Parts: sequence; structure tokens; C-alpha cells
Amino acid sequence: MKKVLVIDDEKPTRDFIKRLIDSYHFGIEVFTDGENVATGVEAIHRLQPDLVILDIQMPDGNGFDVLKSIPVKNFEVIFITAFQEFAVQAIKFSALDYILKPIDSEELKLAIDHALNTITRKTDESQLSVLQHNMQVNAKRKLVLKTQESVHVVEIDNIVRCESDKNYTFFYFMNAKKILVSKTLKDFDILLSGLTFFRAQQSHLINLNYVERYDRHEGTIIMKDGSAIPLALARKEQFFEILDAM
Repeated sequence: MKKVLVIDDEKPTRDFIKRLIDSYHFGIEVFTDGENVATGVEAIHRLQPDLVILDIQMPDGNGFDVLKSIPVKNFEVIFITAFQEFAVQAIKFSALDYILKPIDSEELKLAIDHALNTITRKTDESQLSVLQHNMQVNAKRKLVLKTQESVHVVEIDNIVRCESDKNYTFFYFMNAKKILVSKTLKDFDILLSGLTFFRAQQSHLINLNYVERYDRHEGTIIMKDGSAIPLALARKEQFFEILDAM
């Protein structure tokens, strides 16, 4: 039977999560031994859980302190956070799962179901490293891209453009490197919106810092890597407004 450990400084939260998980009838055993960093680390060593549901903020430290104390992480992680924006964005960039407080039953169920389906792969150490990096306010953002063969860590500033290929997305870089990820372009459009990225056309998301010029005759955006990206007529006005503001 797979084991789940809940680490959160609030006992009512731990008990609530246990009741919810028990109600899903996943056939997993839930432990609520972790009430802070110290007891959380001890419980991980003692129980050897398959999944840890981990609060980011605790009185004697944070969830990262727990993870730093575990040399070999043979478990999946789902983070709990009350932070609505900055922490959530950092977690998403790291390709890790999370649930927000107050905890929604359906969101928790989906996160656990996903973790149970991927539990044999375990969380890659680089994902946790990227999360800690992205939690620093002034750090240059990094993004975890997971392929069938590898886990890639890239600086967001180095991404030239993204191109849709049905349910997959190609990431292109200046050194001619490209990475294929099994997520839709829409997923990354949502994730990278608010940064320097612009959805030029249904199949193309570009980094505005790599725009070289606009070809009026062809109606395309010429990127610094030499690629020509079609600009949708409906997005033309917005494109020039953003460029003027940069």
C-alpha cells in the first residue's frame, strides 16, 4: 500500500487533508506526523512515504528546509501554499504540483491522482532546485521542460519562441537547440503571459526581446534566429502597442 505523509503546521489542516484523501478510496495510507520542519524530516526518514504533501511556510522554516534535509528524495511532492501569485508561478515554472489554501477537495483529488500515476518516476532534483531559485524575488526566471527522455532546465530569457505542434510544443533557442514538450502552446501562453512573450498567431508564441523587425510585405515578424513568424491580423495592433511601450 502506498503511503502519503502530510506536513503542515496546522493540525486541523492535516486532519482535513487525511479525511479528504480517505474519502477518495485510492487505497493509500495517510500519515499526519509532520507538524513542522523537524518532525517532517523525521517522519520522512521513518515512514519512507511515496508522496509528501508539503506546506511551504512553517514556523520553524519552510518546505524547502525539509527537502534540503533529505539527500535522496524517493517520493513525489505536492506543495500547499496560501500565496496566490508569486509562489504559484514559481511552482508552475518548476513543473511541480500544488494546491492552494483553502484546500479544494476536487483540486486535491486531481493532484493526488496525478502523483499516483507518475510516482514511479519520482520528482527530479533539478525541479526542486529551480523552484527554490524562482522563489527568490529578483532571480532570473528558469523553466523546467520535461520530455520523455530528459528534464531540461532553461532560462526563460533564452527562449526565442515556442511553436505549437498539435498537443505538443517546440521550444526554440538562439543556438539552434530545440526541445519538444508534451504540453499545448496554450499551457505555456498562460504560464509566460505577463513576461516578455506575445501570442503572435494561434501556433506561435514569441519572446519580444528577440524580435528583429516586422516585414510589412509578408506580414511576418522576423526573429533574431532568422525565423519568420506570421502575425495574425487581429493581433497586429496589440503587437505594435507593446513594442512601442518597450
